[in-house]
Amino acid sequence: MFRPILKDLKAIWVLDSRSNPTVEVFAYVQRKGDIFVDSFIVPSGASTGEFEALELRDNEKDFHGKGVNKAIKNVSYILDHLYNTHVDDIFEVDRKLIELDGTKNKSNLGANAILGVSVAIAKAVAKSYDMPFFKYLSFWTKSYEYYLPIPMMNIINGGVHADNDLDFQEFMIVPLGFEDFSNAIKASSEVYNSLKKILKENNLSVSVGDEGGFAPRIDSPFKACEFIIAAIEKSGYKVGKDFYISIDVAASSFFKDNKYIYLKNPINHKELINVYEKLISSYPIFSIEDPFDENDWEAWKEFTNKYKNKILIVGDDIFVTNIERIEKGINNNVANAVLIKLNQIGTLSETIKAISLANKNGYKTIISHRSGETEDNTISHLATNNSYFIKTGAPARSERNSKYNELLRIYNFYNLNYYATLYKSNYLVTS
Repeated sequence: MFRPILKDLKAIWVLDSRSNPTVEVFAYVQRKGDIFVDSFIVPSGASTGEFEALELRDNEKDFHGKGVNKAIKNVSYILDHLYNTHVDDIFEVDRKLIELDGTKNKSNLGANAILGVSVAIAKAVAKSYDMPFFKYLSFWTKSYEYYLPIPMMNIINGGVHADNDLDFQEFMIVPLGFEDFSNAIKASSEVYNSLKKILKENNLSVSVGDEGGFAPRIDSPFKACEFIIAAIEKSGYKVGKDFYISIDVAASSFFKDNKYIYLKNPINHKELINVYEKLISSYPIFSIEDPFDENDWEAWKEFTNKYKNKILIVGDDIFVTNIERIEKGINNNVANAVLIKLNQIGTLSETIKAISLANKNGYKTIISHRSGETEDNTISHLATNNSYFIKTGAPARSERNSKYNELLRIYNFYNLNYYATLYKSNYLVTS
């Protein structure tokens, strides 16, 4: 067997969807005398948890301090240590990268440099074996079942992702009532465009937030849900059958002095739970993400205890794709689902380990984009192999649609089943 060897790494800066620079890494591997090249563009978050791996920025004049030249130089340093080594073992490559960095949060070389190398090498190796990336991943995830993931599409933006008074960050549609992925995307596009028409009819802005969802001048989460329900019905679909609603609260972003600033009023976690209870009783809520601050473990436990058998309670900022924090959540009965973001932890292998830990303990996993995204569609393959949900924004803006379009390619060329049919029959609680 001819094992692939790393021959070169090249890093450049490219622009993300917020016009900030980010790192793209190209990996060149040699196998059987041929050179194979692939790349990965590292995304960037706005609503970031304090426990995430460090995204290295230059903090100099260029790009208002957001330049990535330091991270780019560090890719050259990594090449010096990996050149001419075998790179067909994802876990061994990442072990070397973590060792080279030598810090807990990857602050020496930068998670953006490390992750770019980690994923680009894995993709180039997959190409050397002439395999689609989602199938190559199965050798490392030990998951050989492939499904098209259920999309969670952010169609109304608030919080730090939009310039409006909506405290909660994302209101999403979840197309559960369809037999195949293609029809789910078609229907979602129709709902998105119906929502645009409805907002216009109500003299509300149809400008969009960071993730492609509309950002109307509203402040009530109940009003946001009403607009979404109207859009679903206007499109000819049924609420609570064809579509459900998911909410990303991102509560850490409005947690101040041990209070949650909701509708400009400070309230405690029990009062915030009352808001969620009203939403759940009024609408077909499928999931609530980050309902409390990332350090408010007691509130998380209380809410999980009450609603874990009714909705998905998704941990993002509280877990940050970190095995230690996910283990703490499992041990403390906190949440029942984990949001997975590659750049929160900073390597592909650690991401795989986090997914595996969650899945083994009955926690659903949701592969997620970041608000600062690019045309890179690698997460579509990660979701197809090892998770059953993908959260990657509205069905609009090319940096979001690149993920959906890649999934449509996988659907059309590999004839994979849509996970919604399995999820509805086995997990969905409708009472």
